Parts: sequence; C-alpha cells; structure tokens
Amino acid sequence: MTPIEALFQILREEGVDRIFGNPGTTELPLIDALAGNPDFEYLLALQELSAVSMADGYARATRRPSFVNLHVAAGVANGLIGLLNASRSRTPMVVTAGQQDRRHRLQDPMLSGDLVGLASAAVKHAYEVQHAYDLPTALRRAFALATQPPTGPVFLSIPMDLLAEQTSVQVPGRSTVAPFAAAEVADATEILKNARNPVIVAGDGVGRDDAVDELVAVAEALDAHVYHQPMNDGVNFPGNHPLFAGPLTPTNAAIRAALSPYDVVLIVGCHAFMPHHYTPGSPIPDGATVVQLDTDAAEIGRNFAVRAGLVGGLAPSLAAIAELLPSSQPKPHKAQAAIEVAKADAPIDPLTAVRAIVAALPKDVVVVEEAITAGVHLRQVLRQDRPRSYVHTIGGGLGWGVGAAIGTKLGAPDRPVVAVLGDGCTMFGLQGLWSAARYAVPVTFVVINNGEYRTLKETLDRDKSRSTQLGEYTGLTLGGLDWTTAAAFFGIPSVRVADTDELRAAIRRDGPLLVDVPVTSHRRQ
Repeated sequence: MTPIEALFQILREEGVDRIFGNPGTTELPLIDALAGNPDFEYLLALQELSAVSMADGYARATRRPSFVNLHVAAGVANGLIGLLNASRSRTPMVVTAGQQDRRHRLQDPMLSGDLVGLASAAVKHAYEVQHAYDLPTALRRAFALATQPPTGPVFLSIPMDLLAEQTSVQVPGRSTVAPFAAAEVADATEILKNARNPVIVAGDGVGRDDAVDELVAVAEALDAHVYHQPMNDGVNFPGNHPLFAGPLTPTNAAIRAALSPYDVVLIVGCHAFMPHHYTPGSPIPDGATVVQLDTDAAEIGRNFAVRAGLVGGLAPSLAAIAELLPSSQPKPHKAQAAIEVAKADAPIDPLTAVRAIVAALPKDVVVVEEAITAGVHLRQVLRQDRPRSYVHTIGGGLGWGVGAAIGTKLGAPDRPVVAVLGDGCTMFGLQGLWSAARYAVPVTFVVINNGEYRTLKETLDRDKSRSTQLGEYTGLTLGGLDWTTAAAFFGIPSVRVADTDELRAAIRRDGPLLVDVPVTSHRRQ
C-alpha cells in the first residue's frame, strides 16, 4: 500500500475517527486523500491552538489518543500552547505537521523550518520522517509512545511529497500493553497499616487511569482523609465522599500545613505537587513518612524523600494494596447540600455567580473550567463524584477552554457540557467559537466577565513588599467587553445576564450558547 493508505490504516487500527487540524499547502496530500473517505471526519479549526485544544478534550473524553494535523513551522508554533497544556495534563495525542517538499529543502524554501526543534520542548518525542518506508513504523511508534507512561503528545514532521509517493510500504502490527500491579506492595502496605493518622493525595493519574474506585477502597480501609492535588485537572476522588478533604493549595507552605497533622502520606499518580507561587521549604512536613505510587518511575522521590516507592498501574496496584488492608465497611456518602442563591443584580460578585452556575448545572454534566480566579471559587463549591466530570488543564497556556469544551462534547455526546471561562482566557481561544458554530456542538460557554486580569491584581496586593502605589496597575485591565458581540460574529447564540435568576435560566438552556456574566472587578483593600 502507499504511504497515505498506510497512514489511514494505522489511524483506523488506533481508534482514530476524527482528525483535528488547520490545513495549508503542505497538508494538501492528506486533505485530498480525505475527500470522500467515510472513516474520518475532519474537524476544521481557524487557529492551531483551537485544533490542539479540541483534540485534548476529545482524547480525555474518549480515553484514547487523538490525532492532530498542523501546518509547517508557523502552525506548529501556533499549536505550542496547546501542546504544552497537553504535556502538563498528560493527554495522549499524535500530532503531525506537513514539512516542505524534500526536493528543494536545501534551498530554504518559504514555509520550511525546523519543525522538530520547535516541537521538541512541548512534546514527549519529536521526529521527522525522511523515507516513505519509515512512515508506518514511525506512526505506530508515535501512538505507542503517546499512551505509555507518562502519557502525552508525540510529534511527527512529514514532508508533503512523502505522503504523495506511490511507493509500496508495509504496516507493522499493533501491540497491546496492559497495566500491571507494582511489585513489593506488601512493604508499602505495612507502612500504611501501622500509620497512626494516614492521609492520601490523589493526583490526576487516578482519574486519568480509571483508578478512582480502587483509591476509594484504600481510603476507606485506612479511614484516611483524601486531598486532591493542587489545581487538579479532573475528578480523582468523589467530591461528596465523607473522607474527601478538598484540593490542596498550590504552595509548598500551604501543602505542608495541610499535611502536618498526618504521620504517613500516600501520594498516588501525582506529578510532584506543582506549586504555583514560591514559598520556602518542602511540601512534606518534617517527620512524615511518604509512600508514593505512580506509573512513571521518574516521579518516585523526584522532589522529596520516600520510604516506599511503587511503580505500576494505579488501579491494579491500589487493588492489591486494598486486599492486604483489613476489611472495612464502606462509609456512606454524604449528599451535597442544596446551594441557596439569592437574587443578585449585575455586576455579580464572582462567588455568587459561581454558586448560581453550580446550582443550575444539569444532571451528569461535564464542567470544563478555564477561569483563573473564578475557578478557585468553583472548586470551593462544585462537588462531583463521577470521573471525567471536571476537565481542567494545569498547563497554564491560556485559550485552551473553548476548544477543550468542544472536543469534550464531541467525545462524550450523551453528556451535557458547560464551560466556565475567564474573559482573558476566552480572548486567547476565541476562534474556537467558529468550530462550535460550524459543527453545531451544543456546549454552553459561560464567560465570567470582569474586564481584567484579576488574579494578577490579587497577587500584587498579597505581596506587601511591592512598591506599586495604591490603585495603580499596569497592563492588567481589559475594560468592558461585550461577549455577545463576539458570539454573534462567530454565529453562536448568546445572552448577557442581568442577575443570578437570568444566569441560572441561561445555564439550563440548550447550546451552543454563550452566556456573558458581568461580575464585580477587583478593588484594592
């Protein structure tokens, strides 16, 4: 078969049914071959960040690697923000980009560039295919690498003339690797059994690897409180479980304070602790014993000493630990109290707005969150039990939320999807609204409109050592933005709410819909 036929066969065997991208001249062999091909739907994005973000949400929702196609050096550069997010969130995807024709690469033609060099810092592995007979092996290897711990994006640069070749190539078979239980769980379990007051930190690997039930069994057997890792990307422990203690605050000092009452800390599937703002010292309290379990051997003891480090699949390893612990009666879940929201007129206090949103969320909703300051309030109020009901990226590259919400809905069409977005974040990924309109993706986009970079103002105010004068901020104010106008330009229905009653009613409407929520701006104390 030809190289393009081999590419399609491998995509089918790897479970790919959608291709996310923004094409250019170097992608024309792929675009031409897709015409009339019923096996794949091409999802067009107007900017590469939107394409990668859509693929990110889709991979998480479908639990299989997604496939993205970008355009030469400029397209790879535009997609880097999404690739950095995917790497931090460990989202498996294979990303290709069309390279210039090899027959005149030596002449440094327009659009050519070092694609591998550009992508390398943002992906697990990057490689440029030079021979048609290497393409099937390189592509099969890319899917394998994307799904091996630590999971993440893998990049391939493919010259446009290579895909157009009629050379006969062979397709290697597909391998399947099942997760295995970590060795030596007995010693780690003894440490946990002998703990006076154990605690568990649930990292995003737990939800990503479908190990929530097994972690609940371990927590209940130990009667241990469970914290989410700081700024968690998903549901890693049921939010309504009586042992759930909430998310850790992303500073070493705050984590150390939260963990100080405990003598043994079990850390599961957590990439270090990823603090945000610097505070001195270790996140682990003095004298505390650490047991760490991860699929990635590089995580064990990476930033702090561990007494027992386990490497293996999270679900089978936790199941093995639970079997060695004394049996216990499952503790009943406590129901989340109904959220009372008094009517408030715009601009609404951010916490009040978040409470109104949560009170109106439909059953079995997936919440996609990219709202920096409002997101902190959302984590205080929102309690979800089902894994993959909350989607966030710890990568920090703004503009992810719109595309991720679209990809999430495409990957989970039977579940309602509500995206809670900051106005600054939305501005970075605004082009994604076009794709939502083009493909009639029924997402509700809720834009928390404070007209500023509020988190930066709050950070300045917390740091009393800064000399910024009272009332002075530089480059941190956006001004009044009418998001209904932006929605209309892209063909998305919208509503600007005047109070919390209108906000709750808007959340209950069918999408696609953009909800503009004016909230109060930050004021110095």
